[in-house]
Amino acid sequence: MAKILYIEDNPGNRLLVRRILMVEDHEVIEAEDGPTGIRLAEQEMPDLILMDINLPDMDGYQLTRLIRQNPDLAHIPIIAMTANAMEGDREKTLQAGCDGYISKPIDVDALPRQVEKFLKLKR
Repeated sequence: MAKILYIEDNPGNRLLVRRILMVEDHEVIEAEDGPTGIRLAEQEMPDLILMDINLPDMDGYQLTRLIRQNPDLAHIPIIAMTANAMEGDREKTLQAGCDGYISKPIDVDALPRQVEKFLKLKR
């Protein structure tokens, strides 16, 4: 079981991911914006952060850079979950400091395996 922070402004996406990951016995903490995401990351020290890129207040690229600048949080794997699927978008997330990329729409069958792969990076 892992503690996973999902930073996503869309309530439907949060609900879907929470249901998928809870079936796998993961604890899911949710944030709907960047400031809440940073605060919860500092408080909860999750094992993994799933990061939406298109957030309302600051985008996921900016938020990832802020998290990477915090020495207490820098070790936490950050996985971009985004509908941005244009050429170069994956590279842009990696350059911002994300450890991986999962494209939306979310594949409900593949998500648990994808998350487990990224959790193994931390171990």
